[in-house]
Formats: sequence, structure tokens, C-alpha cells
Amino acid sequence: MQVNMLEAKSALSRLVVAAERGEEVILARDGKPVAKIVRYEAPKVKLPGVWKDKVKLSPDWDSRETNAEVAALFEQSALRGI
Repeated sequence: MQVNMLEAKSALSRLVVAAERGEEVILARDGKPVAKIVRYEAPKVKLPGVWKDKVKLSPDWDSRETNAEVAALFEQSALRGI
């Protein structure tokens, strides 16, 4: 449904109800669409622990050698200005 701004000002509650029902309400100025009112959908929130048991880590992921390699990579990047 498309409504002009003047009508939208006086019928906002009705337009919001229409949006809640799933209708797309287009607001127009001088007959030209400028905005729309749509039903709000809350963003989907990922719960903590979603990746639990889905990622396999190498047994040496936190070893002294691995940490030294990672540190060296960071130092090289810093020297190159990356």
C-alpha cells in the first residue's frame, strides 16, 4: 500500500498495524515513494557455544613452538607495516 505523507501523519497507528500484519507500507511525497514501513524482525542471536565440538584443534595448538611461530609472524608483519 502507498500513502502520502499527510495521510500517514494522521493514520500512523493504522499503518503500523498493517506493517505488523506483513504488509509493506510505502510513504510517498508528492506521489513519489520516499520510505517504507515494514514489520520489525529481531536479529537472530547466536548462542555462546555454537561451535562447541565442531572444531578440532591440533594437540600442539598451544605448544611453545606454535606460540613462537605465531609471534614471529606478528613480528614480521609489524616490521613490514602490515
